[in-house]
Amino acid sequence: MAQRKRALLKVIVLGDSGVGKTSLINQFAQHKFSEQYKVTIGADFLTKEVIVDGRQVTMQIWDTAGLERFQSLGVAFYRGSDACILVYDVTANKTFENLESWKDEFLFQGSPTDPENFPFIVLGNKSDLEDQRTVPTKRAEGWCQSKGNLLFYETSAKDNSNVEEAFMEIARIALRREPQEDPEVKDTVDVDTKQTDDKKCNC
Repeated sequence: MAQRKRALLKVIVLGDSGVGKTSLINQFAQHKFSEQYKVTIGADFLTKEVIVDGRQVTMQIWDTAGLERFQSLGVAFYRGSDACILVYDVTANKTFENLESWKDEFLFQGSPTDPENFPFIVLGNKSDLEDQRTVPTKRAEGWCQSKGNLLFYETSAKDNSNVEEAFMEIARIALRREPQEDPEVKDTVDVDTKQTDDKKCNC
């Protein structure tokens, strides 16, 4: 029974370079924020143990490169994801416009078994820079509704606004889908398989 109560969720974070993907992950997983900007090369991940609806969950959160020249390196890391976080910068309109291509690329490269119902969440980051906003909240909400009522939060990695709530909610949604696949073996088999695959990717 102990194994049945544990779960591993692979969550991938996608979006243009500079939207704050790394900052969001660091804030959630380590409660850290840095003003310094560093380009992510390829992909990396952090893990965090959380309790979701009374269940112990290891969230393995993958940080991917947003620059075009690195995108091909990240494709292999899309496979096996349980959820996807799409991030844009509320002060940069182009990063919002590119969300659709990030979503489409994930579905194409990641090949989830049920693409119509795959768990996505959209984060409009840098909400602390309200005076520089170029993407209205209602516009983002409308886009999310048009894509099947995707979850939407405006976040600030700097202020830690809505960061915990967003990551925990996507974990809940991903876990709800789990029994539909194979409730008897999901936790004991897929966890080991994913860990093995990740180690191979990390070498």
